This record gives sequence, structure tokens and C-alpha cells, in this order.
Amino acid sequence: MALSKNSRRNRIRNRIRKTISGTEQRPRLAVFRSNKEIYAQLIDDVNGTTITAASSRDKDIDASKVNKSDVAKLVGQAIAEKAKKAGIDTVAFDRGGYLYHGRVKSLAEGAREGGLKF
Repeated sequence: MALSKNSRRNRIRNRIRKTISGTEQRPRLAVFRSNKEIYAQLIDDVNGTTITAASSRDKDIDASKVNKSDVAKLVGQAIAEKAKKAGIDTVAFDRGGYLYHGRVKSLAEGAREGGLKF
């Protein structure tokens, strides 16, 4: 029997999470992508806290009327800017079981352009 798309993504996600973990100095940049929006957060897994987050629902990003790939790039730049304010320059990228392609790749490139290293 074929796995559903969601259960397949969760299996991949769990496999990724076995190796990737965030610390206070090098948090995990977790990506969640829905059909309409995209979310990114910096997570410290040691303390179990979210350091900062950005999404396509933020006021300044939501106001820009561009396609979803460009919105993802803006979210990446926003999370990088917030990370710089928090004193973070390196992160562990967690694609959340999604392919590194399309909007996930655009978000990563935006974060790199914003100055994050991963």
C-alpha cells in the first residue's frame, strides 16, 4: 500500500531530525510550508524554545504582492535579519521533510543573502 504524501513527509522529517538539532549558538532553522503560506523559525532544541520566527503572514511581507517563491525569499531575508538582531550568524537548516526545491530553496537562498551561514 502506498503511503500518503503527508505520512511520507513525516518519515523523511523524522529521519532529518535524528541528525539535526539546534543549540543556542547554532539554532535549527525549521521550515513549514502550507499550500498558501510559508513559515520559518529558529529553534533552540536544548532548551525547547523558539528564538525568533518569520512567516508570509507578517504585515510587511503580506503587503508585497508577488508570487509564492518570491514571498519565500522575503521570509528568508526576514528571518536572517531577526537572527542578526539576536546575535546569531550560523544555523542548521531543517527542510521539514520537503524537497530542497521551489519555495524551500527560495527561503534558504533568501536567508543566505541576509547573512546566515548553513
